[in-house]
Amino acid sequence: MSWLIPDDEDDDVPYGEYADHAVRQRPNPKANRPRTKRRPEHSDAVIGMVTGVDRGRYAALIAADADPDDPGEREITAARARELRNTPIVIGDRAQLVGDTSGVEGSLARIVGIEERRTLLRRSADDSDRVERVMVANADQMLIVVAAANPEPRIRLVDRYLVAAYDAGISPLICITKTDLADPEPFLANFAALEVPVFRSQPGDWEDDSPGGVLARIREALAGKTTVFVGHSGVGKSTLINALVPEAERATGHVNAVTGRGRHTSSSSVALRARTPDAPGGESGWVIDTPGVRSFGLGHVTSEGILRGFTDLAPLLDECPRGCTHLDDAPDCELDAAIADGRLDATGAGRVESLRRLLH
Repeated sequence: MSWLIPDDEDDDVPYGEYADHAVRQRPNPKANRPRTKRRPEHSDAVIGMVTGVDRGRYAALIAADADPDDPGEREITAARARELRNTPIVIGDRAQLVGDTSGVEGSLARIVGIEERRTLLRRSADDSDRVERVMVANADQMLIVVAAANPEPRIRLVDRYLVAAYDAGISPLICITKTDLADPEPFLANFAALEVPVFRSQPGDWEDDSPGGVLARIREALAGKTTVFVGHSGVGKSTLINALVPEAERATGHVNAVTGRGRHTSSSSVALRARTPDAPGGESGWVIDTPGVRSFGLGHVTSEGILRGFTDLAPLLDECPRGCTHLDDAPDCELDAAIADGRLDATGAGRVESLRRLLH
């Protein structure tokens, strides 16, 4: 009641009829039930492997035995459910799919969940960036492709790949191309103690698929596995993938004669099925191509994860005093003692320097 209006004139007030207890609730303008936080269980969801990501649409492959009502293998296109808007969905994920999973042209399924990942390959923009960027899920192996020359191989970049692989629980492999331009052995000596399988190639090897050839041996290493390919731009990664999966038709580029840098040709990650006549059903495994990078940040990896990437130095690290940081100023670090007394040669000293750079 306003103090400006006498009590006996309250009935004439235009808004006097509205009381707090008489306010009516506005009806739902959409005439639907209020949203609930409870989500359906999606017990009828089928599982498909994410093979491509393109502007909010996901390509997935549903295996022949994933759906008892439709046993045929098929590729489908799906969108992300609203409840997964903050969940990264990457190549290799096993996605729970509902809706139209027929794979008919123009159909659209919906991803409502992601199965637990066995492995997860991550990187950051740089070493100061603590935000991890998920690259690939459920990979078994990482094939690191480097060139013996043009562009020059980078030991530090390979070390970063190895650390990321070991941190993710992925087995590393190395393929060194263009061995006709330079002797690859001095470079490979830096990783000899790791016992990482190495494949050496030169021009013409990718056209020769005969038994015992380097291409056949790579196929054998990939058989039954999901392998993610990584490498600097211009090293021949896309050329190798085209040899393994001819129908892939991945774009290939060249190395700039002035800068010595390769041109980015792969702009997105994609999973491709590699086949070989000798494998059961002609299937060799899955190949995941990733865009070429010139840097590979490890800001998300802990010191313990970095140390796991240097298995060749593990015996010396175990002899260090408790709490040793293994850095240049660490007192009584066994790494310095091993360099001083000759247990580590020049290559070993280079490995120590690489470890300390990453730890910094």
